[in-house]
Amino acid sequence: MSDLFSSSTSDASQTAPHPLADRLRPRRLAEVIGQKQILGPDAPLGVMLGSGSLTSLILWGPPGVGKTTIARLLADETDLRFVQISAIFTGVPELRKVFEEARLRRSNGQGTLLFVDEIHRFNKAQQDGFLPHMEDGTILLVGATTENPSFELNAALLSRAQVLVLERLELAELERMTQRAESELGHALPLDGHAREALLEMADGDGRALLNLIEQVSAWKVEGNLNTDALTKRLMKRAAKYDKSGDEHYNLISALHKSVRGSDPDAALYWFARMLAGGEDPRFLARRITRMAVEDIGLADPQAQTHCLHAWEVYERLGSPEGELALAQAVTYLALAPKSNATYIAYKAAMKGARSTGSEPPPKHILNAPTKMMQEQGYGDGYAYDHDAEDGFSGQNYFPETMKRPAYYHPVERGFERELKKRLDYFTKLRARRGS
Repeated sequence: MSDLFSSSTSDASQTAPHPLADRLRPRRLAEVIGQKQILGPDAPLGVMLGSGSLTSLILWGPPGVGKTTIARLLADETDLRFVQISAIFTGVPELRKVFEEARLRRSNGQGTLLFVDEIHRFNKAQQDGFLPHMEDGTILLVGATTENPSFELNAALLSRAQVLVLERLELAELERMTQRAESELGHALPLDGHAREALLEMADGDGRALLNLIEQVSAWKVEGNLNTDALTKRLMKRAAKYDKSGDEHYNLISALHKSVRGSDPDAALYWFARMLAGGEDPRFLARRITRMAVEDIGLADPQAQTHCLHAWEVYERLGSPEGELALAQAVTYLALAPKSNATYIAYKAAMKGARSTGSEPPPKHILNAPTKMMQEQGYGDGYAYDHDAEDGFSGQNYFPETMKRPAYYHPVERGFERELKKRLDYFTKLRARRGS
């Protein structure tokens, strides 16, 4: 990947009225060297444009990585009228006007690419309002969101749009963006090597934020180059203290995760502290340690997940630095908890099975039959109510009739899962005895 913005060679001076980020926007998609995972010739957008089959899209990614720019350039390269709205400021009357104008435009032979920023801010009913206009070709929708579309967008909208994931810009990409900004400005930034790296780290993968910082720094009248301390004092912004590698953020969270998995509380606390000292957002750590509880401890200690959620809540109530102690306590608990990834493995196996079996229906005996027609079709026939069965267990089959019964969950002999294994073995024997 490379920088988000183009290598514009305009003669704009330092006093140009337009912000630097606007002056450096690419004019063609080919100039957006970054986001190769969606823009390359064999990537989703490259394939769509090459085949002339552009569909509605949801661009999911952090701020400042090019969502708006890519949407605008898609419109340019497909001869569609670009219309931009924000879900924060747009209500139903405004949407009706947008759709009506797009319908009129279409009758005159021009399509509309409707770019909806912060699309997750629309409620489910408002999201449904886009569907008929997408289906009849009135608009080609491109939505932008920083939130997980699986949680924030309804299934009907997601079924009609392809989700493309945009990534944070890496340090090497931010450096190239800085070089192109310096070319546009006509002079180098007054920073020494370490201060320059600190500036890139302050941007935290956000190209727009970096260009705003560069614009501030470029306006300073200083003699010589500033060091990191002078830079941070002038910007009133703490520089990240991670090592110079752009992968350090992920390296340290990996070290923390593996230390917890390896039941080493001292190492886990060390890496936890390293990330906090480097300026990491404690909420990111709260989210990741909760994931560790689910992935690596699971049902071997069901309290681990609850402990993490409570620690997260304590942090939200107390803030920094007091709340960080609750997160440290959760890290210690996780490191010393019994470990099991049995549910994690079972979940992945179940997902694989779900994909391979397609749309196989449930067996008829466990389907509800609220109508006479369904009853006549045999829905619910032969269903055994488990509470009426011996031991409260009927042993019936609940998988599709064409599917051989799999075994996904294999609990370990550690912690609470030892008890769950006893229960699973018990039901397995009963099922075998009753021929299910």
